[in-house]
Amino acid sequence: MYEQGPIRPPSEANSLLVRVTRNCPWNQCIFCPAYKGSKFSKRTVEEVKNDIDEMKKEYGSYSAEIKTVFLQDADSLILKTDDLIEIISYIKLKFPSVSRITSYARATTLKRKTVEELKKLKEAGLNRIHTGMESGSDIVLKFVKKGITASDIIEGGLKVKEAGIELSEYIMPGLGGKSLSEIHAKETARVLNIIEPHFIRVRTFAIHPFSPFAKMAKEGTFVPMNDEEIIREIRLLLENLREMRSYFSCGDFSLNLLMQLDGYLDEKKKEMLNLIDRYLSMDEIKKKAYSLLRRASFFNYPLEILESDEFIKKILPEIERIEKNYQEGFDGYIRHLMSYQLPQPQSEAWN
Repeated sequence: MYEQGPIRPPSEANSLLVRVTRNCPWNQCIFCPAYKGSKFSKRTVEEVKNDIDEMKKEYGSYSAEIKTVFLQDADSLILKTDDLIEIISYIKLKFPSVSRITSYARATTLKRKTVEELKKLKEAGLNRIHTGMESGSDIVLKFVKKGITASDIIEGGLKVKEAGIELSEYIMPGLGGKSLSEIHAKETARVLNIIEPHFIRVRTFAIHPFSPFAKMAKEGTFVPMNDEEIIREIRLLLENLREMRSYFSCGDFSLNLLMQLDGYLDEKKKEMLNLIDRYLSMDEIKKKAYSLLRRASFFNYPLEILESDEFIKKILPEIERIEKNYQEGFDGYIRHLMSYQLPQPQSEAWN
């Protein structure tokens, strides 16, 4: 039997999951439920090798079909570089058909690694690093207890790129609420313009009911943004991003309202801005209809569906029912639906 962690990036849906650490070494971010109620630990090289052996046995003749591997959990690069190289080398020995190996890593961990260490990991077979910057604003990062600064993000990201490893930066529109929305968007764009990551992956913020955000929203110390406001924030972000060779990705995450915002900035920035403007020009009923349609399912519906009068006629009574009966109104109901798509804490005790 072998271990597997609770989450992986959507882009690693078909990857072999190899757990090299357990949970998150920081685990204090007030927006993230994935590792709450759990303790961090490093696994030994021998433990991981044993898991790889078990996977090899399980997959048998199908081993040749495995092309990609993701190293779990939240910060695999916190291991000693030599240990990680040994693990990666063993993966490639047992699964020689693997062509891509990826991992999560925190900005502070990347900052501590030397470029030479990262180059060695690249030579061993580490192709891509996913890292959660969430925001480029130090104010927002401090507010959500991320434990990193914009400077950390920049230094760590530039090291990864210098080493020749693909860099995937995750950002979280809506994370600063209404009061910090502008600085959140503009500072995030500033940092991304400096790093020029290969991927900018959008992860729209949603409130888990156990999180401190739920309490702050109830008390009025945090004012969450609705779908339209978050789209306006994304527009401000896009407006301030240079037309660089970075892939701006909304299409791989169902909590993003407009999953159609997807493409290289140097090719599709204007097209994406036009799509946002098309959404923003719709009347309030159509915006609510689209929010309800998207949040009640995982499907990526085109905006053209709102051109059907018959569709609007069918969905309007449901919008009116929600506005009348749901205590927190339509926007509160949408936030409630969004919370179901979040990972669950490993314990109800969110400390």
